[in-house]
Amino acid sequence: MGRSITPLSQGQAEKKPFYPIPKLASTFAEVLEAAGTKYTCSPNALLLTEACKQRKAKAAFAGTPCQVQAARKMQATGLKRQTRCLIFLIGLMCSGCFTYEELMENYIQGERGLDLSEIKKMSIKGKLLLTTASGVMEITLAEIKKYKRRDCGTCLDFISELADVSVGGLGLDGWTLAVIRTEKGEELFSGAEQAGFLHTKPVNAKVGAFNLLVRLSEKKRKNAATA
Repeated sequence: MGRSITPLSQGQAEKKPFYPIPKLASTFAEVLEAAGTKYTCSPNALLLTEACKQRKAKAAFAGTPCQVQAARKMQATGLKRQTRCLIFLIGLMCSGCFTYEELMENYIQGERGLDLSEIKKMSIKGKLLLTTASGVMEITLAEIKKYKRRDCGTCLDFISELADVSVGGLGLDGWTLAVIRTEKGEELFSGAEQAGFLHTKPVNAKVGAFNLLVRLSEKKRKNAATA
């Protein structure tokens, strides 16, 4: 692919466990450090300007549907200072983000009594699952619904429709569902697969994850229309 691509994604603050911060990753190790789901908002779009200031030749941006929409609008309106190095857009599938203070600090740490530094992994598979060294704490989505950001209620896009590649867990164990949406996305995905960075298998339309993708997309559109 020529020159290396700099990924723009979300990292984690050192003193606030699972508090997302924008991260400009320039090495493979830095990409891995930023891996893992964090269910609160990170202003990743701020890094677009920074990447161009550093004269990065190519940058890949990873973000939520609303952030992908913002990046596409910046490209469409000709904001070259922010987007001239942007090559790929990787969109996350998203039903909405929570506020860090209310979900993580007030509820999980305050009400549920779990030290945030003990959390090794967060995931949503019908419930919020918090993995620690001593086991997994399960929290129903109904319990934490009130901590979701109000702005998310007006969003129609679950699957990051404007991205080159959309990705999401969708309840899969050890796999991520990827939807390739553009020729650039095909180039990126195929290149990573051929280089051995990805192990893939095709998705049948009858597979549960595919059906869940359709249901969640329809649900988000319906909720936004009535918000």
